[in-house]
This record gives sequence, structure tokens and C-alpha cells, in this order.
Amino acid sequence: MQSLVFRLHDGVPTAVVQKWKDELAWIEGLPASDPREIKLRKLIAGYEDAGHGACWLRDERIAALMEEALLHFDGQRYRLISWCVMPNHVHGLVETREDWPLARIVHSWKSYTAQAANRILRRSGDFWFREYFDRFLRDDRHFANAVRYIELNPVKAGLVERAEKWRWSSAWWRARAEERR
Repeated sequence: MQSLVFRLHDGVPTAVVQKWKDELAWIEGLPASDPREIKLRKLIAGYEDAGHGACWLRDERIAALMEEALLHFDGQRYRLISWCVMPNHVHGLVETREDWPLARIVHSWKSYTAQAANRILRRSGDFWFREYFDRFLRDDRHFANAVRYIELNPVKAGLVERAEKWRWSSAWWRARAEERR
């Protein structure tokens, strides 16, 4: 199982990230536990949550497109455990299948949604930032923390007061399922 986040191409400008890296004396290949890597990830997450860039995922048509892409092969190519479509980035918690490594899954999501979103928005050019951040989950505690982080992201960003109120998330879907019981 892996947690991941990927963002729109303009969600966090490269110059901003480079400035932080310089300030932190960050170097390529730092382990995830290094304080500089942890600080950089927190700075990037905070910038994403502040809603910079075009925030095309705020458009319900694009958010729905992204959610449909995430759910489309759930149970076939992967198991999607938790997700959240934010205005300028996407979080997920995925259990991959043998023939479908995470890189292939993310490429599929990003390729399809970039083309379709650009059509909807009547634009061309980059849609997604090329890279994404992923992390293998170590244990049950890490798993629980990852789900909580993903589903509370809209609350932390000030978009809703409760996770299940954010329409584009697994928390919203789970709340709807519980209402039907």
C-alpha cells in the first residue's frame, strides 16, 4: 500500500520549491526521515492547501472527471482505499496489483484526465506537474494516519468543517454509504 499526492502543473512553482531547498540545504536522495525532507514536504503541502495556481480541480466538471478516473479501475488494477480531490492536487491511498505498479496507475489517471480536462476547459498545454510524491505504508498506525491525513485535508485547508462534507473524497462516499444503511 502506498499513499500518494500529485498536483496541477502550477500548484507549487518550481522556483518556490527551489528556494525552500536552498534554504534547507536540501540535497537529492535524502531519506524520508531526514528533517530537511520532512520540512520540505510540509512546506509543499501547506502551499498546495493554500490553493495557489489555477485550481482547475475546483471546477465540479474537472473534480468529477478526476474522481471517476480514480474509481474507474478500483478493484481491478488496484484497490483505492482513500482519496481526496483538492482544488490543485489529489491525494490517494492505493493498494497496487502485481501487474499494475503505482507509476503505471498514476500515469493512466494523469494522462486521461489531462486530455479530458483540457478539452472541457478549452485549453492546451501542461495540466499536471510531472512528478508525484508517494510513500509505502509501514504498519497499521501509518495506514490509519494516512487515511486520516487524506480525508482531513479539506478541513485542514479550511474548505469544509467536517471531512464528510467535502464532496470529492472517500469520506463523503463513506458517509453516503452509512446513510443508506
